[in-house]
Amino acid sequence: MPSPAKPKQKPPYPFVLEALMPLSPEVRRMFSGFAVYPGNRIVCMLRDHPKSPRDNGVWLILSETTDPTAPGLHQDFPSLRPVELLGNKISHWLLIPSDSPNFETEALHACDLLLRNDPRLGRIPKSRQ
Repeated sequence: MPSPAKPKQKPPYPFVLEALMPLSPEVRRMFSGFAVYPGNRIVCMLRDHPKSPRDNGVWLILSETTDPTAPGLHQDFPSLRPVELLGNKISHWLLIPSDSPNFETEALHACDLLLRNDPRLGRIPKSRQ
């Protein structure tokens, strides 16, 4: 007898997707979260998973020309830090942690910047080039 199908999991932090609706983003499962693609660019990943909860939140994907240590980036997002699950292998993905006291404010600020097409955020993955 086949096992019952798992219910489809919904992306966490629906307020992020609501804010990005003008961009008509595609949302796809990726790793232990949900990748957000307006057009061909990946701009963030939404993660809320019991394994490695320290890396739950909004993972921002920086453009090819953005330095992850740029002071302006950390002024916009004071809680921004590397994603521990990625080690030092991928430095252009940074985390706005869900346990930050300003999580929603910073996540919505990222959405505002994406709506204004901020050149620091998002990149076209090799699979979509």
